Amino acid sequence: MAFLISVLIAVFVVPPEWAIPVVLLGGLVEVAEAVFLVRYSRRRKASVGAETMIGRRARVETACLPEGQVWIAGERWTARCEGGAGEGETVIVRGREELTLLVEREG
Repeated sequence: MAFLISVLIAVFVVPPEWAIPVVLLGGLVEVAEAVFLVRYSRRRKASVGAETMIGRRARVETACLPEGQVWIAGERWTARCEGGAGEGETVIVRGREELTLLVEREG
């Protein structure tokens, strides 16, 4: 966008002897902006998958005696709680085995 604006300014606004420096400056701004945005977007890895839920709280949907279902991050997951947890209780995710979350009662 900066390059296009600089070309328009060079053609319609500045004197002819300034046209090339203005276009070069616009190109330089465009490259600098692209480098900044690429570096900014790569500064952090995306966090996805079941591993990102470890340590988070979940609400028990169906009693975990020892297996049941919990609601976490807008999704229903199968969970195993060795100590047991009743419906409506809050549990903390401590790990996972395949697609089953390992949870324990909060507090």
